[in-house]
Amino acid sequence: MEFSTRPSLQVAGIPTVLPASSASHPDVVVIGGGPAGSAVSTLIAQAGYRVELFEREHFPRFHIGESLIPETYWTLRRLNMLDKMRGSRFTKKYSVQFVNQRGKLSEPFYFVDHKPHESSQTWQVRRSEFDHLLLENAREHGVHVHEGARVLEVLFEGDGAAGVRVKCEDEPEREVRAKVVIDASGQSSMVMDRLGLREWDPVLKKAAIWTYWKGAHRDTGRDEGTTVVIQTEGKHGWFWYIPLHDDIVSVGVVAGYDYLFQNRSSKDFEDIYFEEVARCPGVQPRLKDATRCDIFRAQKEYSYKAKKAAGNGWVLVGDAFGFLDPLYSSGVLLALTSASMAADAVTEGLAKDDTSEQQLRRWEPEFVAGMDRMRRLVCEFYDGFSFGRFIRRHPDLKGYVTDVLIGDVFKSDVDILWPLIDEMRAEQAA
Repeated sequence: MEFSTRPSLQVAGIPTVLPASSASHPDVVVIGGGPAGSAVSTLIAQAGYRVELFEREHFPRFHIGESLIPETYWTLRRLNMLDKMRGSRFTKKYSVQFVNQRGKLSEPFYFVDHKPHESSQTWQVRRSEFDHLLLENAREHGVHVHEGARVLEVLFEGDGAAGVRVKCEDEPEREVRAKVVIDASGQSSMVMDRLGLREWDPVLKKAAIWTYWKGAHRDTGRDEGTTVVIQTEGKHGWFWYIPLHDDIVSVGVVAGYDYLFQNRSSKDFEDIYFEEVARCPGVQPRLKDATRCDIFRAQKEYSYKAKKAAGNGWVLVGDAFGFLDPLYSSGVLLALTSASMAADAVTEGLAKDDTSEQQLRRWEPEFVAGMDRMRRLVCEFYDGFSFGRFIRRHPDLKGYVTDVLIGDVFKSDVDILWPLIDEMRAEQAA
């Protein structure tokens, strides 16, 4: 069975609506109400199963990761979210643009030029608002959402998960049993840490410092919502530049952890941030007349992946399974795609009363292959590979490079790029 981010799969012999379980025994418990948790719970509820979602915080709440890439469209469509997105105040995004260490702009990659479809227009979102929309959408689809609810423990019986122990604010602790527990708790990833599944990326040991600006430079027309990736001098790092609504721009620097935080005269986030602004000709004029309107935040050494995506009775989705460097804004795409693929495996398993590891991991190979393709392009950027030179040599392959930039990586077609990139690298090294 192939798991897809596109319209819901119809499995032969499985009814579209099934009777709900009793209130004390949902079919599925989901830990976490971010994009992955909201999406996976919505899709399972759409199939007629009872889902209870436990979120520690009260939404809306702050989160980083504001730039969506076009391939999120397909899961948003499955979730019935597109009308909400079209009616939102989110800034429309049509392209991505790169600025080199000397401040020279590339030609924008306009997504629609490559794929003339409505999915090529996406959005720059304020995550507090976007995540809240997704969580409310889950409620509208019948998910029983509990905010201010701390999951204290995932309950295991034998070799499988059997439910959770949870504390909902003023209520006493209680156990909630379920056939499947889905961990969407983000980078804290309860199941990953309990079972020792986290593997830090040996190459992408990066960190970020960011803040928000009002009155910063904004392009016009269809370039107004462009994500701009701006290299610093010496290619030690790069800035993201993401225009949001209400005249706010998210601007953050990403670099190697040791470079960003070691051997500095000051450990203060603000001091480090402005040291990197001073080393970035491409970002300086954009902030010239801007006013900072938020605090400085940091995130350290954050690329990792779990050894496996599921076991008997449990599944990891979103950041609870893995997180990839933010260079190509893949965070929400990976969250929604893992949710979509995992939901299909879970609903199929519930329908045939099979919540084994083998069943619940059926989506993993396809998802990991896509994640690895995105990672490969990220690593090539950090290694200084010139995609401009590559496209000039292979103009017929520009579409495949754009496929990766828009997140269309859950297919083998783009694998045509890697041997040709290796060939050019060998020539440069000779």
